[in-house]
Amino acid sequence: MDSEPRTTPAGDPAHDPAGEVVELCRELIRIDTSNYGEPDGTGGPGERKAAEYVAALLDEVGIESRLHEATPGRTSVVAHWGGADPARTDGLLLHGHLDVVPAAAEDWQVDPFSGEVQDGYVWGRGAVDMKDFDAMLLSVVRARQRAGDVPDRPVVLCFTADEEAGGHHGAQVVVEQHRDELEGCTEAVGEVGGFSTMVRGRRLYLIEAAEKGMAWMRLTARGRAGHGSMINSENAVTRLAGAVARIGAHEWPVRLTPTMEVLLATVADLAGTEATPETAPALIEEFGGAARMLGAVIRNTVNPTQLSAGYKVNVIPTEATAHLDGRFLPGYEDEFFQTLRELCGDGVEWDFLSHQQPWETPYDGDLVGAMTRSILAEDPEGVVAPYTMSGGTDAKHFRKLGVRSYGFAPLRLPADLDFTALFHGVDERVPVDALEFGARVFDRFLAEA
Repeated sequence: MDSEPRTTPAGDPAHDPAGEVVELCRELIRIDTSNYGEPDGTGGPGERKAAEYVAALLDEVGIESRLHEATPGRTSVVAHWGGADPARTDGLLLHGHLDVVPAAAEDWQVDPFSGEVQDGYVWGRGAVDMKDFDAMLLSVVRARQRAGDVPDRPVVLCFTADEEAGGHHGAQVVVEQHRDELEGCTEAVGEVGGFSTMVRGRRLYLIEAAEKGMAWMRLTARGRAGHGSMINSENAVTRLAGAVARIGAHEWPVRLTPTMEVLLATVADLAGTEATPETAPALIEEFGGAARMLGAVIRNTVNPTQLSAGYKVNVIPTEATAHLDGRFLPGYEDEFFQTLRELCGDGVEWDFLSHQQPWETPYDGDLVGAMTRSILAEDPEGVVAPYTMSGGTDAKHFRKLGVRSYGFAPLRLPADLDFTALFHGVDERVPVDALEFGARVFDRFLAEA
């Protein structure tokens, strides 16, 4: 890290991009924005209070924003910033979501909505998903705005509702009903990228350049109702259970997409071997705890998550249902659904709760160069490579506008922290020094982007 005070091109040595990041993260965590995933957008406190807090922070430094709310309480914030060079018309979208998944306080060591600082970490729901990045972005933007050092290119700041339930009441609303807010954006940067993991003693920073598609599905099996004491060859529960068991036990084949080919080649170079579909599983194991996520992006996956049937122990029901969380790789959607159809068998149908496409952005160009250089300026010993995200982000909606998308919320993490287990997990927390590192890196990134 730098030993001398950093200055911006505006020449202000007091410019401190990390000065507010910890407190902003804590304040955002203290605003409960739990998203219970109801399809109609009801349930939970919504994001309105957090959106108003973000809007006030931007207004305080002279950045005007707008609140967009198609469903009561499900509020997104959009602001326009930068554009100091009128010749630059290629807009950059910086986006983060304000909602979090619910947390059961009795399972945690601390109150999940306290934003407590303990043992060098900020604790609370949203600390890594993703109020940490919201805080980084706000801290950097406010510092630059105060210093009069705004980006040459136009920047759109977007803080969304409902990402944790597919973005249908958040990013989708912005894209479909307020597309003018995103006019001119050619590139986008959002969550879940730029964090470090250890491989062969080296810190490897992973930039999201691709994302699996999402198929949240309801399986329905129908049969003949009857008395539980009698023979019934058309039992809906039996039919559904067979399908769920086959789906849950299926071993999907390894499929390497361009993004993962680059990542695994990087790891293979560190390990002194070659990256092939056959060596891919062993190379993934080099990531330790992160293998649970990265192992899911060299193949399609489906996890049964809910079962429901019947209303009395001695009554065979007419219908039984199950819910599945399916994720498919870019380029392998047809294979995914064909295999799933075969696994379901006869008498089991499905419908979608959410069906969103995968995406993959070439890992090249000026923006990738700026992300790489900004990390290496703060950690010269690091290695930077792309990866595919196993979950979903708002990039799925913004990609509909044709923007090149990446995930870049930089964090330098302790080697012994099982970071990927913290996403939606108990005792979610982020290191204080990782937040400050991320703000410094993102400040450097904006200076070039």
